[in-house]
Amino acid sequence: MKRILPLIFILFLLSCSKKDDYKNSSRATGWKMIGRMGGFAKNYNKKTKEQETGPGLVFIEGGTFTMGRVQDDPMGDWNNIPNQQHVMSFYMDETEVTNLMYLEYLDWLKRVFPPDDENYGNIYASALPDTLAWRNPLGFNEAMVKNYLRHPAFSEYPVVGVSWLQAVNFCKWRTDRVNEKLLEDADFTALNARYNIKANEIFSTETYIKAPTLAYGGNDSILNGGKRSSRLVELKKDSTILGAKHTDLYMQRRDGIFLPEYRLPTEAEWEYAALGLDGIREYNIHKGRKKYPWNGQYTRSGKRKSRGDQLANFKQSYGDYGGIAGWSDDNADITAQVKSYPPNDYGLYDMAGNVAEWVADVYRPIVEDDYNDFNYYRGNVYTKDSRNSDGTFNVVTIDSIIYDTLPTGKLIPRQLPGELIQVPVDEWETYLRINFSTSDNRNFKDGDQRSKLYNAKNQSSSDYPMYNAPIHKVFVDSTGKIHREYDKSSNRTTLINDEVRVYKGGSWRDRDYWLDPAQRRFLPQYMATDYIGFRCAMSRVGSKTNKKKRPRR
Repeated sequence: MKRILPLIFILFLLSCSKKDDYKNSSRATGWKMIGRMGGFAKNYNKKTKEQETGPGLVFIEGGTFTMGRVQDDPMGDWNNIPNQQHVMSFYMDETEVTNLMYLEYLDWLKRVFPPDDENYGNIYASALPDTLAWRNPLGFNEAMVKNYLRHPAFSEYPVVGVSWLQAVNFCKWRTDRVNEKLLEDADFTALNARYNIKANEIFSTETYIKAPTLAYGGNDSILNGGKRSSRLVELKKDSTILGAKHTDLYMQRRDGIFLPEYRLPTEAEWEYAALGLDGIREYNIHKGRKKYPWNGQYTRSGKRKSRGDQLANFKQSYGDYGGIAGWSDDNADITAQVKSYPPNDYGLYDMAGNVAEWVADVYRPIVEDDYNDFNYYRGNVYTKDSRNSDGTFNVVTIDSIIYDTLPTGKLIPRQLPGELIQVPVDEWETYLRINFSTSDNRNFKDGDQRSKLYNAKNQSSSDYPMYNAPIHKVFVDSTGKIHREYDKSSNRTTLINDEVRVYKGGSWRDRDYWLDPAQRRFLPQYMATDYIGFRCAMSRVGSKTNKKKRPRR
């Protein structure tokens, strides 16, 4: 009996070992994937991991909805005819980007790119909101011109005076700062190094992932200054340990640490998120008729505790921006502090009223739903990383910053130092493809007659312009002076071109007609107003939701 027990124990261990081997082997090849002699997966995180929710974001479970106007259209333009769309799950900012959030961005730019340095003067200036947007020839608004952006009394108010281009650059900056901290939290970079970087040591997520030795300007004391990366450097020196351990010195996308990019939401995402769930479905039946982000046909609350209170900040009638002082007032003459009104079903605040919001899309009078009804978006301009003949990447340096000159004459950097230089995709990516054939797809199937002629004759867009919009010229003479030439032609027939972007939602300046999430308007991407702000979004990777579906009884 004493001899049998050790034998049983050995057999038990062997059976466990076989189970572990089966569990750690590849379902494709049967090869062992984890352990000292493991293959592919020794460098791969095999454990399924849900995406973390980024700072400031809330989760929006995707689904189908009726995009477009479902109420009467007294304006008669019908530029958003109802059509059924489906959007994937994503994340969106709980509130609009506030003055305080944007000031953090400005402070970072000012520290890294001092405006008094002639090499960087235009970088900080290009990000400054247009505070003069508050001025009115027949109105006294100087208090907002001087105080709205920077006074602490307005710190939690939505930032305005920001163009679409400035909003996009804020999103890019936010992406890199969030991922930079995640990398430091994983002990891969030097502690608190992000607070003391210079212009030639900026962290870029894509640069770190694709060419890590070029990140932080190649500063090894930052790149390998974390506890974990220092340990890996030591392990690399020992060739006997090298084969048994995770030898990559840098965090990679497969490690699941980095978040996808912060970006502007697409028009479809914004409209879907604004509608919420209440009122657009009944059990598993899609209803789709809804006028506001809340349920009901009125702008005042019908609940017992808050009956009569306004549910959004908007212009109630001519000369009435807040109502009569007292209980019926909406507590805001101009914008209101974020979270002043109840959120919608997704937990999003101010999806109607307060400020209108930029979205990612290029404006066209129609939504081409016949061609696509999944993650609809107009504005794709595909690019790729610029690489040398030996395969190395080209990175923007402090001496190679390229500035775009806007029609206003202002300069804005195309990319910041540390970022991988982007170039349009070419025949290598488009040849014999059936899903896309060009880099710039903003004009793809936009529905007008010239579009059909252009597609049929395969001519350049310069020969067959999509829309006859004004063309304001800006040029720099030999002395470096910028000249601006306003287009005075009387032959222009539209304001629409490839540089106009959609903005959604009503604002403190708008009547309740514009609170309908389906409403859509447009403005050139380089212009700013005192009633347009923005919020960021982020794609979700992996499962549609992190909640298990339960039977509905």
